Amino acid sequence: MRLIANTLLVAAMATAFASFAFAADKPAPAAQTIAKPDAALAAAIAGDWRDAKNSARDEYRHPRETLSFFGVTPDQTVIEITPGAGWYSEILAPYLRDKGRYIAALAKSSDPNSYGGRNNKALRDKFAADAAHYGKAVAVEFDAKAPAFGAPGSADAVLTFRNVHNWVDAGNAEAYFKAFFSVLKSGGTLGVADHRAKPGTDLEKMKESGYLTEELVIKLATDAGFKLDAKSEANANPKDTADHPNGVWTLPPTNRHDATDDAKYKAIGESDRMTLRFTKP
Repeated sequence: MRLIANTLLVAAMATAFASFAFAADKPAPAAQTIAKPDAALAAAIAGDWRDAKNSARDEYRHPRETLSFFGVTPDQTVIEITPGAGWYSEILAPYLRDKGRYIAALAKSSDPNSYGGRNNKALRDKFAADAAHYGKAVAVEFDAKAPAFGAPGSADAVLTFRNVHNWVDAGNAEAYFKAFFSVLKSGGTLGVADHRAKPGTDLEKMKESGYLTEELVIKLATDAGFKLDAKSEANANPKDTADHPNGVWTLPPTNRHDATDDAKYKAIGESDRMTLRFTKP
């Protein structure tokens, strides 16, 4: 009996060793899921045509991580909503130039000296001054009271950076999200980044501070028909308490604070931001 037991033990050990050796020869599953770096995107981010002041903010805005998370590829039609003076335009327009299409959607402004009017002019001037990088970029205007961004189902991605709080304050956020849903293709992506309020923050406080809860933004998107696909912490900033005297504008880059507090707010950096990816079913 002892001989039989020893024989069975040896056989079991041999089988276990063989199974271990076979498993050790197999590649780790995680290694098969790592995405290859997008060299074209890296080149656009490193481009010497970018304004040095804009490039300096990469540490806070994380363009590579953010655009990769949104799934932007160089062959897509991408609409950026109210891009300001063109921080992301400097990356997206050259990146999409050869195979895709970059569309800057600008809110119409009747006053060329207003904040929006000045930004719209600055962006058009940027495009006109550098045809090599922005020659194929398109700037279109829309009515903020009845937003529409193109033919239904014509875009692969709609991106908006730090804009939703403005629409919530103006009371027209629902119209924007419905327009995003309309212009996107089935399966298209809506990418949203904005200042993040603490859960449970009331609406009036959000309007006053410029910080929004993720819950509110997700509701705006899902009410318009989108599905929340994923969240990213690429633009998180745990140093930001989201309760500053002048709201989010207390922090860089606006810096609406006393000069004596400059070091304090510089140490915090830019706002804590949600980064959300939605899909159109």
